[in-house]
Amino acid sequence: MTGNVNRLYELLPVVHRIRDAEQGYPLRALLRVAGEQFAAIEDNIGQLYDNWFIETCEDWVVPYLAALTGHRPVAEAGLAADGSGTLAKILTPRAEAANTLAYRRQKGSLALLELLSNKAAGWPARALEFYTLLGRSQNISHLKMQRGFAASLRDAGALDLLGTPFDRLAHSVDVRRINSERTQGRFNIQSVGVFVWRVKSYSVTHGPAYCQEALARHCFSFSALGNDAPLFSRAEPETSPAAIADEISLPVPIRRRALEKRSKKRPYSNEVSKTHYGAGKSFAIYAPGWQGFAAEQSIPAKCISVADLSGWKARPPAGLIAIDPVLGRIVFPSRQLPPQGVYVDYRYGFSADMGGGEYPRRLSQPLAGSYAYYPVSQHPLTQDRGGADIHSSINAALAKWQSDIDMMGDEPAEESHEHAEWLAGRKRLRAAVIEIQDSAAYTEQLAIELGEGEYLQIRAASGKRPMIRLLDHSVERPDGFSIRGKRASRFKLDGIMVAGRGLRICGPDETTDNPCFESDLCDVVIRHCTLVPGWWLDCGCAPMAPHEASIALFDSAARLVVEHSIIGAIHVTADERTRDPVQVTVSDSIVDATHESRPAICAPNLPLAFAALDIRRCTIIGTVAAHAVTLAENSIFTGVVRVGRRQIGCVRHSFVPPGSRTPRRHRCQPDEAMRKAADEAEKLAASRMRPQFSSLRYGQPAYGQLALSCAAEIKKGADDASEMGAFHDLFQPQREAILAARLFEYTPADMSPGILFAS
Repeated sequence: MTGNVNRLYELLPVVHRIRDAEQGYPLRALLRVAGEQFAAIEDNIGQLYDNWFIETCEDWVVPYLAALTGHRPVAEAGLAADGSGTLAKILTPRAEAANTLAYRRQKGSLALLELLSNKAAGWPARALEFYTLLGRSQNISHLKMQRGFAASLRDAGALDLLGTPFDRLAHSVDVRRINSERTQGRFNIQSVGVFVWRVKSYSVTHGPAYCQEALARHCFSFSALGNDAPLFSRAEPETSPAAIADEISLPVPIRRRALEKRSKKRPYSNEVSKTHYGAGKSFAIYAPGWQGFAAEQSIPAKCISVADLSGWKARPPAGLIAIDPVLGRIVFPSRQLPPQGVYVDYRYGFSADMGGGEYPRRLSQPLAGSYAYYPVSQHPLTQDRGGADIHSSINAALAKWQSDIDMMGDEPAEESHEHAEWLAGRKRLRAAVIEIQDSAAYTEQLAIELGEGEYLQIRAASGKRPMIRLLDHSVERPDGFSIRGKRASRFKLDGIMVAGRGLRICGPDETTDNPCFESDLCDVVIRHCTLVPGWWLDCGCAPMAPHEASIALFDSAARLVVEHSIIGAIHVTADERTRDPVQVTVSDSIVDATHESRPAICAPNLPLAFAALDIRRCTIIGTVAAHAVTLAENSIFTGVVRVGRRQIGCVRHSFVPPGSRTPRRHRCQPDEAMRKAADEAEKLAASRMRPQFSSLRYGQPAYGQLALSCAAEIKKGADDASEMGAFHDLFQPQREAILAARLFEYTPADMSPGILFAS
């Protein structure tokens, strides 16, 4: 509500308001109830004019305005439960409804199909008429040079594009239909293909490159974890609405030949092209002090060459750097090492806004509203935009917070002005926010202890992706990142990548006089974070410590909440005699034990973890052994699930492997498929139905994504006909159904449109 809820009270004579104040404002409270309703009605009346226009109307009005232009919803995509929410916006896109008439005027044009993919499904696309790539004889008097041409072994650029959406070579006829549900054909006269990209391109700004010291000190990786990560292009807007999308206009992995500089005299050269390289482009390299370059100056394109660094065998000459965009590798001259490290701007591929990244996200603030704010950055800044001093490390910010608390001194006498100021200052310092304002790597050891009622949030600023790199400082005891608190204390980690070690949530110290349940943390929230599964990665994205946990709860009753994150295994150690089960809530996340046979949620050296799980829209890679599952919905469990208390909770619209012991199930797979099977052969086939993934290795672009060959019962098995697992809220089955219907509607007669997934 935007109206003044106290307007009725303000209309009363002053004498009545004075009397009301003397009695504790009962009349104001009564009129405020009526004022809230009047304000709500006024807001609704004011919104009526905005609801006349598609650009300003509310979400529930969009389908009604779309119906006036003849925009028809797609029945195959389903219906939303209400008129709002993400699914409703996908079923009736505002941009498509607004431009329905304009699209009908462009019906039959190839560029319209790309526009429909962007507006109706939200997928970048490239449209292609396959008849232009059919091998056939041309009239010598009317040559069409844009048609497919015969392959030449000397044209390495055309051969490098063979089989991709940017193929330029001529092909023989493929009689299979492009819209076949079995095997799609491509090259036919009637075939029109729309290549779509589901993997998005995410940026990393001025992040540290990883030095491969185990190999050589002059070898670096773009990824701060040291794994091979293909570089993705920064999609540039098309110059004309009628233009067909090219590589530079799409979020595609950068090819080596696409990165090489082109000229008329020499089509390809080893020098890197400025189309992709440079500040504000797809990637850039910074090496402070190398060859006299400043810290904020990117290395010029003339000093960088493109090479195949598969075996790290390239030896660039002096003054030249070799890069491999396919593997994300950098090699400096062996005698010209960067003196002050290497920093990079680049883009990597992933499917959704998950696990932290430089994507916009809403920052959560402490409930109290008043809190202490401590910015952190490794850049040479002196003051934050809000006027606060910048700290160079997280530990420095923690020390400053503790120093501010200690400076308050003892509580003064009550009923005094100093006491009121002391209480206000104490209330502000009970909640602290440490915000990291860059995408740097912080190599620290964090041991956080919260006092009674204190709240601490360590978060990344919106649009940043910092990393906390934990090292093994003490060989005689576990260390890294630990959190301990007292009664009513809370901790939140938001937008951070943690590598090298896991997070330890510790209960009350047993050495104290009163280690009781009430002197423990209240809750720990992990939001939009990545706790690297296996702690660290090698060049092939294999985990370095596959059996280690990302989160370990040791005798703590703190409630654990994980949202929109990628984490490794969760280990729970708790006392079953004196406490209730630990509450663990995981939503829209991937819990990766690095293999489906390893425990994802368990208790070390115990049959079951004493925890009550709430799993929603998650992909659990590994086995689960817990006390109870209160709810599991729209999720995928790749390993066997074992629950102690089967009479508690429910598992619905999820994949649970055969042989699992769970609470009662509702429309789960493969149980539902086996129930519908008519004979033993069908039951055997249904029992073998398992989720198939494009990749199960963290660090690869298609990590956690369901493969195209995955069973439809899993890809459309959620309660709203979306896919099961962590990417449920992408609603990809609905997007595909809507796009297929729109392509059929706007394609000329006798043409067969088809959707081809490029990623």
